[in-house]
Amino acid sequence: MIVIQNLNVRAGSFCAQNINLEIPAGQYGVLMGRTGCGKTTLLEAICGLRSVDSGSIRLMDRDVTHLKPALRGIGYVPQDRALFQTMTVREHLAFALTIQNWDRSALEQRVAELASLLGISKLLDRKPYGLSGGEAQRVALGRALASRPGLLLLDEPLSALDDETRQEMYALLKSLKERAQVTTLHVTHSHEEAELLADRIFVFENGTIQQRKKAKPLNEQSDGRPVQTETETNVLPERL
Repeated sequence: MIVIQNLNVRAGSFCAQNINLEIPAGQYGVLMGRTGCGKTTLLEAICGLRSVDSGSIRLMDRDVTHLKPALRGIGYVPQDRALFQTMTVREHLAFALTIQNWDRSALEQRVAELASLLGISKLLDRKPYGLSGGEAQRVALGRALASRPGLLLLDEPLSALDDETRQEMYALLKSLKERAQVTTLHVTHSHEEAELLADRIFVFENGTIQQRKKAKPLNEQSDGRPVQTETETNVLPERL
């Protein structure tokens, strides 16, 4: 879980004050707001990449406000992905595991598992140059998830993708949400991303964060029950 209370953080002349936000364990939070409102600054503070003036950050029931980044149990995908051009996809997926001195056999098994989950097994010996935007984003996600972090932070992960690739990434992120059970905070400008992915939606505006309700799906009645159409009554559900 993520619990931020009365957080004050600065970035140059910018200052965000009295920030409060809570995402329960296993849920997917989406944070929206205009460019320059402080979304990335907040992610950096949660990661430990930016010091805070006051307030607290609790992750998975631990106060991590002043802990080093490596001790926070976070997987982070920055907006520019920050892939290393001299490293193969395999080396990216193994990066955190190598630092943590994983056993070679366990490391190789985890890399293979991630590559299969993310659909990049055929890319393991490739380097970032020449990868498509979607492929590069999958590599960045894999690197962030490699050590099975309890938390995943995503900064505009779909902003540079074409429409077709973005739809593929929606499906991938939904699958990861269900399979990895990792608490996620996803920063975006896109209302579509928020409605499709989020359990909770937050809006960063005028230096504060407010939670807002998700819009009801078009096929949902006011009482929350799904609308049953004539077509749907005559179609048997597919086996899952």
